[in-house]
Amino acid sequence: MSPRRRRVDDPLWKSILEQTFSHFLRFIFPDADAVFDLSRPFDYLDKEFETLFPPENTGRGVRYVDKLVKVFLNDGREQFVLCHVEIQSNKGRGDLAERMFRYFYRIWDRYKVPITAIAILADENKGYHPMVYSQQFMGTSLRYDFNSYKIMDQEESVLRSNKNPFSVIVLTALLAIVNKKVSDDGLKVIKHDLYDEMMKREMDKDTRQGLYDFLTYYVSFDNEEVLSIFPQ
Repeated sequence: MSPRRRRVDDPLWKSILEQTFSHFLRFIFPDADAVFDLSRPFDYLDKEFETLFPPENTGRGVRYVDKLVKVFLNDGREQFVLCHVEIQSNKGRGDLAERMFRYFYRIWDRYKVPITAIAILADENKGYHPMVYSQQFMGTSLRYDFNSYKIMDQEESVLRSNKNPFSVIVLTALLAIVNKKVSDDGLKVIKHDLYDEMMKREMDKDTRQGLYDFLTYYVSFDNEEVLSIFPQ
């Protein structure tokens, strides 16, 4: 059986990031509640980001989604969180670190606001894990470090024991990588298992619907009739 194709369109990832962003921050940063004022709404700056970085041709097999989000700290200050999700079926062109640095300096130049950046790598290449951009010439050097989270490197048992709803998203992406050649029957079992994992975690109705949509559509059944009966 040929490898399954994941549905990696922008709306799916962008939607789940917005629906789970407070959970996402807590998932990535253990001290999120001490740093961020999560009681205040987030401001998703999609149009502003597209003004700074118009859509570009990323090349065959390379897909990514970017979210620029304005958040508030507990001391009242504003800060930006740049979330980059990269999904690719082939080895990247090696420019992610440079792209992350370009994001940083253009956002800083425009807004002059502190930025934290997180790259979520949902690709299948074990050796691909950029997290630093550096350059040096004639005594002048620069180094830019950013948060980099590799889904393929995560332990399934650890994700299952994590009660944060965003862990179900990561678990879904991980199982999609591990079970590329599973049959529709096997995929149905996996999706039901992910549904059970979702139901074990506390979240509001909208967040639960977002997680359900993600685990339903992130990997498609070969037979569309199976998808139509899955909700039942």
